[in-house]
Amino acid sequence: MANREKLVNRTLEEVMGDRFGIYSKYIIQERALPDVRDGLKPVQRRILYAMLRDGNTNDKPFRKSAKTVGNVIGNYHPHGDSSVYEAMVRMSQDWKVRMPLIEMHGNNGSLDGDPPAAMRYTEARLSKISAELLSDLDAKTVDYVLNFDDTTEEPTVFPSKFPNLLVNGSTGISAGYATDIPPHCLSEIIDATIMLMENPSATVDDLMTYVKGPDFPTGGIVQGLDGIKKAYKTGKGKIVLRARTEIDTLRTGRKQIIVTELPYEVNKALLVKKMDELRLDHKVEGVSEVRDETDRSGMRIIIELKKDADPNGILNFYFKNTDLQISYNFNMVAIDHKAPRQLGLREILEAYIEHQKEVVTRRSQFELQKSIERQHIVRGLIKAISILDEVIRVIRSSKDKKNAKQNLCDVFAFTEIQAEAIVNLQLYRLTNTDIVTLQEEEHQLDLTIARLQGILNSGKKLIAVIKKELLNVRNKYADARRTTIEAEIEEIKINLEVMVASEEVMVSLTKHGYVKRSSLRSYTASGDDGVAMKDTDHSLFQKQMNTTDTLLVFTDKGRYVYLPVHEIQDRRWKELGQHIASIVPIDPDEAIISAVPVSDFEHSRLYMTFLTKLGMVKRTKLLEYKAQRRSKPLTALKLKKDDSCLAAMVTDGSSDLLLATYMGYGLRFAEQEAGEVGQRAAGVKAVQLKNGDTVAGAVALKNQSSVHLLIVTDRGAVKKMNIEGQIEQTGRPRRGVQLLRELKTRPHHIAGLALVGTSDQINISTDKGNVFTLQSKDIRVSDRYSNGSFVLDQDEDGKVNEIWMDTDQVKKNED
Repeated sequence: MANREKLVNRTLEEVMGDRFGIYSKYIIQERALPDVRDGLKPVQRRILYAMLRDGNTNDKPFRKSAKTVGNVIGNYHPHGDSSVYEAMVRMSQDWKVRMPLIEMHGNNGSLDGDPPAAMRYTEARLSKISAELLSDLDAKTVDYVLNFDDTTEEPTVFPSKFPNLLVNGSTGISAGYATDIPPHCLSEIIDATIMLMENPSATVDDLMTYVKGPDFPTGGIVQGLDGIKKAYKTGKGKIVLRARTEIDTLRTGRKQIIVTELPYEVNKALLVKKMDELRLDHKVEGVSEVRDETDRSGMRIIIELKKDADPNGILNFYFKNTDLQISYNFNMVAIDHKAPRQLGLREILEAYIEHQKEVVTRRSQFELQKSIERQHIVRGLIKAISILDEVIRVIRSSKDKKNAKQNLCDVFAFTEIQAEAIVNLQLYRLTNTDIVTLQEEEHQLDLTIARLQGILNSGKKLIAVIKKELLNVRNKYADARRTTIEAEIEEIKINLEVMVASEEVMVSLTKHGYVKRSSLRSYTASGDDGVAMKDTDHSLFQKQMNTTDTLLVFTDKGRYVYLPVHEIQDRRWKELGQHIASIVPIDPDEAIISAVPVSDFEHSRLYMTFLTKLGMVKRTKLLEYKAQRRSKPLTALKLKKDDSCLAAMVTDGSSDLLLATYMGYGLRFAEQEAGEVGQRAAGVKAVQLKNGDTVAGAVALKNQSSVHLLIVTDRGAVKKMNIEGQIEQTGRPRRGVQLLRELKTRPHHIAGLALVGTSDQINISTDKGNVFTLQSKDIRVSDRYSNGSFVLDQDEDGKVNEIWMDTDQVKKNED
């Protein structure tokens, strides 16, 4: 029963929440986050303190790391030895910390991510600058607490004669909190600290006249002054950090890129491996070799280039695709007054200055107390020597030491402390010279007491002491800045030639969406064989292109697919190819209407011109169809409900547009009539349509004297006519002129139109799956009021649904 009364009935959620809260508080305060005052996590502080107490200082020989780790675990930090040794090694790595706090003999890791040697092999001692963190520990400058088993005491913080949190930075992950504070230049931080002490109202901008930005131990180049400023104001900010590189020309004329400094905490071996993999996978062209030539004289990675390669383009590619350039995110979180806080530059320095004021005040109080006590003893000794004979007589007449002390107090009014000093006085101190020494000591003690009281009573003198000590640290340890700061983040532009080997290839696209590229060798070897495709399919586009070019594929839903030629699968000319839907997901009912090859978007003065089924026309600069993201179809134009895109053509700004409607009307107007609009616009009305009428097709006219307009009707009639004199240029939006003679019974409707030369071949397909081939030279030229000649029987062969010309003829007409 007694045991049952002690049971507490609580839910699992309550117990878990309570216990996790305790655990979280512990790892935030006692493990993962640094203290804002000395910039150290508890494990780091315990390592340094254990080494100090063990006499493992900079002026003594190195000592086995295992011994230090044992002391730390046994006395202060009851955790695994590996975590202690890892923290110890990190404090010794001059590529991780700006001012190493530990010196280590032996293998302490490398930039390549190599693990350090086991602690039984390495030796360590405190570095010189560690003495500045630890000095005055014995002057009651900081609070001590009992260690985990109450057998000894450890300091809660170090006096820290320089702002270590900013100088060496810190990184850590806790429960709900993480910190990323970059290292800084010692001299800049000390100058800023002094400035803030002398002018407490100084702003972040004022402090940044000294603190230019982070100063990483590995050097490199930081870009983004706005990110630095934001981080210093709020504690959060983003910068770009890139390697330091130079381009060198060899005697052979070939060039090479030399990397001499890497971004902070980038693994060199993995970086070199990644750069070489990109070369081997042909993701970057123009690189012949990537090798690591790092030795004891310094870091050096060589990127050897092929002849005529573009070094800046290749360097930009590596900046974008490897850790040769990284982004660094400030997240300046530290423990301030026992709680985690996100701090800006000013807040960190203020916390440090407040700590230094407390340290110097407590040290001054400690030294003042010692000086007053010593002064009291010295005055007693001077008085005793001045009446030496009487003092000796009293001591000789006493029974023992205790009686002698009592007699001195009673006879001469000495205090007990003074009497203790007198009875312990050695005989040689009774010489005449010693009283002069004591009087000089008394004078010095008077000066010391006055100085210490001045510090304790004057804020200005207190600041002067802190300033003097900071300047002393600066003069002893400061070195030149290693990282260069650049104000703007450079936009990385990569030429396609850097990533893709320039090669002439044949590209083909079928109406059903099968696309491929083939080498010219494979194309030539196939002889007169046409492009491979299914029986019901036909070729829509076929042209020689370069692998650095782009193919834009437009669909009837007003969308387009952006296809870089080098990303199209390389297939033999006799193979079918890859369906476009396997590259970019287009809808099953989405039909391809045209393909446009582009070799240069930037310098192109061409336009994309669209005409829709419901009579809208839209004209946009070709440049606007250059896409960055291409994993899905992009919008080419905005379509109304029930509308679809019929034609997507390239025009040069001075062409005429000719369209024909289903009911037999034709309209011709200058393309400038359709003003230039943006990529996603819907355009303007091109033609005035009768009820139930739609646009049947459209073409762009440039040199109409050398071509005829071919019209095919749904009943299977074909008509070829001159454009000049028959269809004059007018404005839009009008109904246009009649292109067919009206019939009251079974009228003809336009099924399609095309521009043809005398040697062209035309293909006509019907809804029954029949395909008819005609030669342009066999069709006689008719006037506007003719309905042409029948080439098929609608009742028997089916209704005409599509016309097309062979792709090599289309290419010839375009040229």
